Amino acid sequence: MYLAVVGFIMLFLVIFLLFKEKSIPMILFITIPVIAAFIAGFSIEEVDGFIKDGIKTVSNMAILFIFSVTFFGIMSDAGMFDILVNKLVKKAGKNVILIAVITAIIAIFSHLDGATVTTVLVTIPALLPLYKKMNIRPQLLLLITGCGMGVMNLLPWGGPVVRAAAVLNMDVNVLWHLLIPIQIIGLIATIGLAIVMAIREVKYYGAGQVNDSILDSDIDNINEADNNVENLKRPKLVLFNLLLTFAVLVVLLFNKFPNYFVFMFGCSIALLVNYPNIKEQKARIKAHASAALDVSAVMLAAGILVGVLGKSGMLEAMTIPLLKIIPSFIAKYLQIVMGILALPLGTIIGTDSYFYGIMPLAMEVGQNYSIEPLNMAIAMLIGKNISLLVSPMVPATFLAIGLTNTELKDHLKYSLIPLWILSLIMLIFAIVIGMVKL
Repeated sequence: MYLAVVGFIMLFLVIFLLFKEKSIPMILFITIPVIAAFIAGFSIEEVDGFIKDGIKTVSNMAILFIFSVTFFGIMSDAGMFDILVNKLVKKAGKNVILIAVITAIIAIFSHLDGATVTTVLVTIPALLPLYKKMNIRPQLLLLITGCGMGVMNLLPWGGPVVRAAAVLNMDVNVLWHLLIPIQIIGLIATIGLAIVMAIREVKYYGAGQVNDSILDSDIDNINEADNNVENLKRPKLVLFNLLLTFAVLVVLLFNKFPNYFVFMFGCSIALLVNYPNIKEQKARIKAHASAALDVSAVMLAAGILVGVLGKSGMLEAMTIPLLKIIPSFIAKYLQIVMGILALPLGTIIGTDSYFYGIMPLAMEVGQNYSIEPLNMAIAMLIGKNISLLVSPMVPATFLAIGLTNTELKDHLKYSLIPLWILSLIMLIFAIVIGMVKL
């Protein structure tokens, strides 16, 4: 019982301090679990073992994150996405439904790097003048961007999937292969949602009535960047970069090499071809170091929390009182309950708290009712991913509403229910194909 009390206090402190933003996650994940383990009575040798086991489970995924973010950052610097975005924007013309569909396509492709800020900066500035010209409310732009981003974040270098794989102690590429059918239905549903919401905008809010105060020249020049950014573009290498990206994704699908090595190799080739000068190579690495290291450092630190929770026996001890509280008729369907609640929970709870605090506990409780940890993880992944751009805990949310000059409450009022419905559609599909078992 004492071990369970220490475990609950540890998790509560981590989640509370993260929620109150009293410290960065890395510090909390390193200090609190170690202190808790000593308070629980474990020796230095035992705590050392917990730390090593935990770090071992996340190290490969941390390396993957570093090099995947760097690779797609280099592709973005070189202008691989620019031609796609510009052509799609011009193709949309003055058709509101087509504009919405193209918004979804741009959001989907621009989230290949798994970075929410990149997706926001590629999609919203490119399309906002067009939305203004066609009298389309910016809430639709935010909704579709968030939806495409959430579905694409199921890729193996997406932060939530990497975290779930770490908790499962599972190869992230294997987990992604299982998620591919769910991701495909999510992409289809994203296009469907864009069409439905665009029709609603035309029918009830007058979208499509051209606003002549927004000139066509504004739309043509929406991606005009400063000279420093333009100097990084490699328009003559767009085809090569597209083929390189395609090759990287194909090799990942075949799973013949460690996924982190695929991106390490891809980064090397991308740098050599696009930026052959050593100073340019160093500058590109430095430019993406912050984005690449921030999450991977947190992930390595979270390995300590995972190690202490899993190897000390705390999780097992914590399930005993929970099993007494949760009615059995609910507990045996806990994965469905957590899947339904995943989006609202993911909206109000930070990513690290969700995956390293709530998910392990839910998995441990579920095992007592013959719910496989993988079942629980997949059910909880879907809604959390879709909640990305409606969560006040995600910095990109404030960037997005700032770019569109939209109030957070208006964004949530418009987007929350449609995104929740989409997450439930994906959850139902996962149940139908047996990925989430009843």
